Amino acid sequence: MELLPQFEHKFDMVFADPPYFLSNNGLSIQSGKIVSVNKGKWDKSEGFEYVNDFNRKWLTSVRDKMKDDATIWISGTMHNIFSIGQILTELDFKILNVITWEKNNPPPNFSCRFFTHSTEQIIWARKKEKVPHYFNYELMKQLNGDKQMKDVWKLPAIAPWEKSCGKHPTQKPLSVLTRLILASTKPNAWILDPFTGSSTTGIAANLANRRFLGIDQEEEFLTISKNRKIEIENPKTVAAYRQKIGGFNDKKELELFLFEEPSVEYLKELIL
Repeated sequence: MELLPQFEHKFDMVFADPPYFLSNNGLSIQSGKIVSVNKGKWDKSEGFEYVNDFNRKWLTSVRDKMKDDATIWISGTMHNIFSIGQILTELDFKILNVITWEKNNPPPNFSCRFFTHSTEQIIWARKKEKVPHYFNYELMKQLNGDKQMKDVWKLPAIAPWEKSCGKHPTQKPLSVLTRLILASTKPNAWILDPFTGSSTTGIAANLANRRFLGIDQEEEFLTISKNRKIEIENPKTVAAYRQKIGGFNDKKELELFLFEEPSVEYLKELIL
């Protein structure tokens, strides 16, 4: 909210993983050990009105930096996703889908008094009601056995190789970010992540030949982001990572798609 008003650049797509506000001194299980659910001061809720006001402020700032045909993806759980949906409607976004990401290996239910939480939601919305958005329907169909892709995605959680430069407490897997980037952007698109953390969005964007800007308040996480960016400046690492990302039919599918994907310059020549 401090930095975005300082420049005029407009983005083709936004991915936001805002605070879920679930740091309530509760407990969970991780790798067989009891751990606190607290992530940091930035994730502590100060009440319903506080959460709504926060979401309204950052969404307003981000909306101003989106192109008219841009879309936004926002991840969340029951702790924040209802507020996000309400504010999106209030700000005249058009909600396109609510993706349910089903995790392959969620942490077990600690209290054994309700169903195990195994999903997160990702809202997909476009900026304007009547301005068409981009959707790579054919690729999504190809990734789903030549059938229309549904709004429930079974994708793996973070793999150890994704934490080679350090780990963010709410880090998302490259499989999820790569899929939504390929679904909703063209080559060289500009992607914004206003809660970038360790910049999984940026790594996925660069691996998919897209451009990226990330913002975060924590220098520790920006250092991890920088080191991850340096890591993929090595072409061999890029090739290896593209083969490791989950959600594809085989290891070569992503590389082949990117090789065959027409560049923006080529598409402009066809139009001319």
